[in-house]
Amino acid sequence: MSTVTERYPITTEDEQTKAVDAAAAALQAGELVVVPTDTVYGVAADAFDKGAVAGLLAAKGRGRSMPPPVLISNVATLDALATRVPDWARTLVEELWPGALTVVFHQQPSLQWDLGETRQTVAVRIPDSDILRRIIDRVGPLATSSANRTTMPAATNADQADEMLGKMVKAIIDGGESPVGEASTIISATGDEPKVLREGAISIDRINELLAKHDVAIRRPGDPDPAVADTDVPDTDADTEA
Repeated sequence: MSTVTERYPITTEDEQTKAVDAAAAALQAGELVVVPTDTVYGVAADAFDKGAVAGLLAAKGRGRSMPPPVLISNVATLDALATRVPDWARTLVEELWPGALTVVFHQQPSLQWDLGETRQTVAVRIPDSDILRRIIDRVGPLATSSANRTTMPAATNADQADEMLGKMVKAIIDGGESPVGEASTIISATGDEPKVLREGAISIDRINELLAKHDVAIRRPGDPDPAVADTDVPDTDADTEA
């Protein structure tokens, strides 16, 4: 892993093109890149590069029991990564993606990757960030976690990300202050009904508005859910996803 970190502003179109080119090249070479998202800053790796994903976990100071979510650039990619997607979950992603909602699905059994101890699930999101989706279009799905050391607050600007992870990444894309500054809401779609894993930038009330036509309602943390065993979803914490 490189210890030479380059920083790229994205104020102008020329700067954006240079930043996308640099980020794509680094990620395709197995390096880590700090990227601005619509929620907080993230640290990204090619999801199909096992060594890069292992490097991401090491950079954050976390183990394989906390696998990173995957960012994609369009809804069509979802069915290549996930299986047994409930109708209510499709409604959520169609209405709330791109946006600050991460959904945990059963993963396709044919996927040749190693994100950690996923228990055959994958957490997926489309970020509401044009620059990041351009990078994903070039590289493919990105394993992406919030840009911070575990137990530290998620970075909301490039300086904070640089301070915590600068020596462990190849490039930092500087998009200024995060527009939301709050991590995504995470729910599980591995059971018959949605289960909240983390409340975040999208409110449960908003999600329930969309779920009403399916006659299901999202459960808040701590509510009993006998339909979903604890082993059905990977471990999560406050800095699981950007």
